[in-house]
Amino acid sequence: MAALTVTPSAHADMLYANYHVDTNRDPGHFWVWSINPCVQATPGCLQVYATPQPNGQAAPWRGEAHLADGRYTMAADDPFGVRCVVQFFPSHDVYSWDAVTLAGQVDSTFDTGCGGGPGGSNSYPFSLVRF
Repeated sequence: MAALTVTPSAHADMLYANYHVDTNRDPGHFWVWSINPCVQATPGCLQVYATPQPNGQAAPWRGEAHLADGRYTMAADDPFGVRCVVQFFPSHDVYSWDAVTLAGQVDSTFDTGCGGGPGGSNSYPFSLVRF
């Protein structure tokens, strides 16, 4: 009797699902990413719709993530990315995460810091946990 051996593929897209973004970047909000295929469905392309919970003082946003060398990368502009006590400023965020472990980092750059301080950048670790 012959045995059937199945070799896993070198890459597989993430499961289309909802994910909790586990990070210490914004302790006032819980973020949910809804991950779906891109409009032009191609391997390694994901559409991400980010929804804050609760919704106050944060805005949903949408982005496209692309797979290269085992990592997804996505850029997003967040109008409330710099979170100060009573003020919020925009940031440009680049998310990158491992396609297998779903662990990654967001690198955030901004023109204005809290208290009118100078622009700069911050990095935060995160992981995606499927619901």
